[in-house]
Amino acid sequence: MVPVTVDGETVKLAVITHKPAGNGPFPTLIFHHGSTGSGTDPSLFPRPYDPTALANWFTARGWAVLLPSRRGRGGSEGRYDEGFSIDRSRGYSCDPTLSLPGAERALRDIDAVTPVLLAQPFVDRNRFVVGGQSRGGVLTVAWAGRRPEMPRAAINFVGGWMSDSCQTVNQINPPLFRQGAAFAQPMLWLYGDRDRFYALAHSRSNFAAFQAAGGKGTFLDFTPPEGVMGHFISGYPALWGDKVAAYLAERGL
Repeated sequence: MVPVTVDGETVKLAVITHKPAGNGPFPTLIFHHGSTGSGTDPSLFPRPYDPTALANWFTARGWAVLLPSRRGRGGSEGRYDEGFSIDRSRGYSCDPTLSLPGAERALRDIDAVTPVLLAQPFVDRNRFVVGGQSRGGVLTVAWAGRRPEMPRAAINFVGGWMSDSCQTVNQINPPLFRQGAAFAQPMLWLYGDRDRFYALAHSRSNFAAFQAAGGKGTFLDFTPPEGVMGHFISGYPALWGDKVAAYLAERGL
């Protein structure tokens, strides 16, 4: 539990740590979680997010992986309030005036916790990569654009804030992705076919908006194993491991 001050209150955020043996300092991935599907099941809010296959891929290569949970999620203190409908029982809102402030709240959590995590003695601050899954993916892109001096690289797994089933999705996802254009280094965007939240055509259009704003990067898509939805490719390093390794090598990592 890591104490941070955000929005004028001090709360403790839960952080899961994976690291190799030894004291380091290790190159470090800070990886951000996504949503809880539709947001209509509060029993999912406290469930920890621990993508062990992804974390093991990195630790096997000498990396530390830090998995912070934002307010009200995964055992963290505070209220989970990332863009809900006025009637919270209806889950996440497609109304941009509600949804986008929820993303801003999440970005403030990331701003608050990142310096604390980078101060850990086993972390090599000069070899820090930010990444995330789903909502964590779009937050990765936007945050790297706001703090371009901090991460050496950014990896977006199947990122997006609201599903493309929202009629207003193009008022929500592209504006967030465009914020990442200020990150001067190339990013890596990884998406899966058969994703019921983000069709590949929608995700490619988000990447095009990011590029049109000046963003640099590579968009790759993968076919997941039979019976696996494309939204969960982060759990299958055999799909993306070589591409991520090559990207990290290109970034001097």
